[in-house]
Amino acid sequence: MQSGNTKYVWELLKTVPDPEIPVISVVELGVIHDVVFSNNNYLITITPTYSGCPAVKTFMDDIKTCLTENDINNFELKIVYSPAWTTEWMTDATKEKLRKYGIAPPSNIVICPQCKSENTTLISEFGSTACKSFFKCDECLEPFEFFKCI
Repeated sequence: MQSGNTKYVWELLKTVPDPEIPVISVVELGVIHDVVFSNNNYLITITPTYSGCPAVKTFMDDIKTCLTENDINNFELKIVYSPAWTTEWMTDATKEKLRKYGIAPPSNIVICPQCKSENTTLISEFGSTACKSFFKCDECLEPFEFFKCI
């Protein structure tokens, strides 16, 4: 059991990968809203990317595993929907990780993550997950996913 080191808990949470995009953590995705220590207990608030996100149970289980494996057992995970999650919570560094992974990061202009061309075509409004669309680059002809702006 830990006693109030929220900075340490944040560092642990940074090691928990997003189950759908393992190159970024749940912290980098922006779904960890807050970590507070009160009454000898950590309260970790989570804001899902959207209310029906299928990855929520997986990353909550992964968070529980990470914390208990690091001897933190005095915690509660709480889902909150307000304020609503937004792609604006992603840092530029997170967006760059998405691009390097092959996913066009959220932006007003869809840019191919391979060749950086703005000459792209929407193939499907939905990619492998509801938060991504499927595009094709008209320059390099590579297909890619675009993380929708929310």
